[in-house]
Amino acid sequence: MVVGRGRMRFGMLAAAITIASTGGVAQAPRALPYWASLTAGDALMRSGPGREYPAQWRYRRVGLPLKVVAVHESWRKVREPDGTEGWMASVLLTERRTGMVQGDTVMLRAKPATDAAVQWRAAPGVIGRIEKCRAGWCHLDVAGKAGFVEASRLWGVELGEVVE
Repeated sequence: MVVGRGRMRFGMLAAAITIASTGGVAQAPRALPYWASLTAGDALMRSGPGREYPAQWRYRRVGLPLKVVAVHESWRKVREPDGTEGWMASVLLTERRTGMVQGDTVMLRAKPATDAAVQWRAAPGVIGRIEKCRAGWCHLDVAGKAGFVEASRLWGVELGEVVE
């Protein structure tokens, strides 16, 4: 009877590990490039795909959108907004879509139109969750303050891309 319970515990542990390990960007093969965002508050970008490669940069910005440009096992080669590229462990990334304001301050509008009422303003570098994009506009939520922003003003979405 003790053996049975031990197997059950091991089985439950194995199931939990399997479930946890399938939740990240690492598991599903995807067409490159694609967008991801940092899920960790402390992440290292390395010069190659492995812990044996030296760290080039340390990131402490949860939600930072990154473009995944290459895959090697459980490592992703990512590009950040200034063009810097390096490798990160896939467990540090999530498929959650985020966008970072680029250029000047943007207006978050009530509707996807340049003449729509301004709900909020967001400064360059502000990161928000992209909820949807269509026809050159994205609905961006920045800590509960949301509105439509022209997609061309965000790092984290391709021009013309549809996000549902």
